[in-house]
Amino acid sequence: MTSLTRLVVATGNAHKTAEIRRILGDLVSLVEDLSMYPEIGEIEETGKTFEENASIKALTVSRFLGDRVWVLSDDSGLEVDALGGKPGVYSARYAGSGASDAENRAKLLEAIQKIDPVEQSLTARFRCVMVLARGAEKISVFDGSVEGVIAETEKGEQGFGYDSIFMPDGYCETFGELSSEVKNKMSHRGRALEQFKQWIAGKVAG
Repeated sequence: MTSLTRLVVATGNAHKTAEIRRILGDLVSLVEDLSMYPEIGEIEETGKTFEENASIKALTVSRFLGDRVWVLSDDSGLEVDALGGKPGVYSARYAGSGASDAENRAKLLEAIQKIDPVEQSLTARFRCVMVLARGAEKISVFDGSVEGVIAETEKGEQGFGYDSIFMPDGYCETFGELSSEVKNKMSHRGRALEQFKQWIAGKVAG
């Protein structure tokens, strides 16, 4: 392999695809997602960990598309320490199946209102695990995380998901207030994709 000309991201989340496309830049010629392949249908995420869910998605799509297509899946979420690591792998459906980002954030903000800030901090982290597959084979795993705290109110309109209530360490702004350029340099997804970029570079060098 001398270059990666085509990559299918195993997601129907247009925001996530756009973020991945921005971070990869011109390193991958064509980045598609499942909106191009509606016949695949919804993939049930039955795993108990981020890697298990990422593997399910990557392998399912890879089996469907065949051995000439590289597939990259992403399973990510927010872990709040005072909530025992919740919502974790259920971040996208924290408020129920089919819940919107706004509904998930509202449920989380309601949950943290019951926490005594004197007894427990609102420390949290975003985690991301990515799995690369081809020909129904799991090729490699990449991961990243970023530490921070939960804001008590939503701030900013950038990003998606829980971005508007997560403040990364060292910043007074949430991911929803920071520019995509700043966020992508430190985010959980950005760090996982940096490993992926190094993997690609190794293949090109080899």
